[in-house]
Amino acid sequence: MTDFGLCMDSLDGLSVGDALGAQFFVPGTTWEDLLDGTAPAGSWPWTDDTEMASVLAAELGRPGAVDQDRLARAFAGRFEPYRGYGGGAVVILRRIREGEPWRVVARDAFGGQGSMGNGAAMRVAPLGAFHAGDTRTAALEAMRSAEVTHAHAEGILGAVAVAVAAAEVGWARLVRHRPEPRELLDAVAGYLVDSQVLDGLRRARGLLGTSVGEAAYELGNGSQVLAQDTVPFALWVAATRLGDYPAAIRACVEAGGDVDTTGAIVGGVVAAFTGRGGIPEAWLAQREPLVGIGNKA
Repeated sequence: MTDFGLCMDSLDGLSVGDALGAQFFVPGTTWEDLLDGTAPAGSWPWTDDTEMASVLAAELGRPGAVDQDRLARAFAGRFEPYRGYGGGAVVILRRIREGEPWRVVARDAFGGQGSMGNGAAMRVAPLGAFHAGDTRTAALEAMRSAEVTHAHAEGILGAVAVAVAAAEVGWARLVRHRPEPRELLDAVAGYLVDSQVLDGLRRARGLLGTSVGEAAYELGNGSQVLAQDTVPFALWVAATRLGDYPAAIRACVEAGGDVDTTGAIVGGVVAAFTGRGGIPEAWLAQREPLVGIGNKA
């Protein structure tokens, strides 16, 4: 079972969370300015999070499983360094663009250990939503999508965790059942093996009912740009604010750190549950258009 409508809702949520979050790297921008309409002004450009998520969404429009060779070529052919790609990602994608096998390039990264960054997790929520109702397939396809750039287990498992969350909440939307935060986090943990990502999710479960500041302090806010420093907090936010997209994104802004990436992960998961209608129209209007990317997908 697949649902491209849920995938596109998730992509909208991801791209708005990414584009809005990126505005808070602009000095002087505050949430209060956003609410009263005085800032950020104009279009909100999206970053590499949305660019890679859109490429992945386009791949889902093809029959069959994710074709890793084609996906690697698409990532490499599309990437624009000014979108905010990390240094490691730039090296990986340039080498693939130049014709090197992605399996070799991904394994070579970071001294041969592979990337444990949050890049595979930041782009994968639409894939999870696409497989709503078939969480096992969502997990397996998330692994395949992650492996083309992330050879380290933490980077791969971060992607699995986000995809599983999106698949679970997408199905919850279809059957009109909102999972409790503990229920959602437990469902995600059930698809992971021992890892720092899993340890973080277990800690997140124990932090339900705490403040955003405390959760970010204990789990991380993405400032290390690692899956284990990003995914547990992002899924804590999504689980605790699943029915309220603006509140979920505001929590990411309040936590600071890698706000565009936590906003992308949280936005992609939460919008799989709320649908596009849960995203403020003004935010959708200010997000840089997805013409030729999301629409093409």
